[in-house]
Amino acid sequence: MVEPILKVEDIHKAYGKTEVLRGVSLHVLPGEVIVIIGPSGTGKSTLLRCINLLTPPDKGRVWLEGVEVTDKATDINKVRERIGMVFQDFNLFNHLTALQNVRLALIKVKGMPVKEATDKAMMELEKVGLGDKADNYPAELSGGQKQRVAIARSLAMEPKVMLFDEPTSALDPELIGEVLEVMQNLAEEGMTMLIVSHEMGFAREVADRIIFLEGGVVVEDGPPEQLFTKPQHPRTREFLHKLTELYGEHAESRTRRRRR
Repeated sequence: MVEPILKVEDIHKAYGKTEVLRGVSLHVLPGEVIVIIGPSGTGKSTLLRCINLLTPPDKGRVWLEGVEVTDKATDINKVRERIGMVFQDFNLFNHLTALQNVRLALIKVKGMPVKEATDKAMMELEKVGLGDKADNYPAELSGGQKQRVAIARSLAMEPKVMLFDEPTSALDPELIGEVLEVMQNLAEEGMTMLIVSHEMGFAREVADRIIFLEGGVVVEDGPPEQLFTKPQHPRTREFLHKLTELYGEHAESRTRRRRR
């Protein structure tokens, strides 16, 4: 039996009297792609931030490769080297070029020599289709290109798991596809990913499992075929029906079908 690479157990998080997460548990197998869907404000982004302790949970435990992330004795900075995080808003340093943004952590965190870090950063930029933009500053890049630089920066650290927090939500519609294609390529290569997204077509094509989160709890968890064609919970059916009304029958993605 394959052991989960990531385990989340009974995570709770409240802001004041507002309970954002109310006992979320899940597991992720190596190479698995899980897409978390649900209404806005239901705790999806908070869950990702609790996993790498950017937002410490009030209660609950998280394990990565058998090491408890939430144990106070664990070096969280070492753990974060193994959990890549891609945010909505890129978080690039505007005074650094794309290449410098990608190699910075390799030098400062991993202590890699500049030449080696530069070569590694260039390799990751080429992987996301931006080798020709290495010397460009963020102001000279489109939103989709900035997000691909952010993905390259995370990949350079050679993470075991990648977390994506609505990575296309800040992009113009015509730029979404280029980011989704990079993510789909990662899925095909076997990268373990936990993705918060409203891109239902992408979720349908790329995910191994989809988790429907609402009100801070997991309402339904299953393969795309189940959730999109025969959801078990009435609330899941209602949510997907509303998306169908807004975006069409398949909420079409902008990616090619994933090769299994």
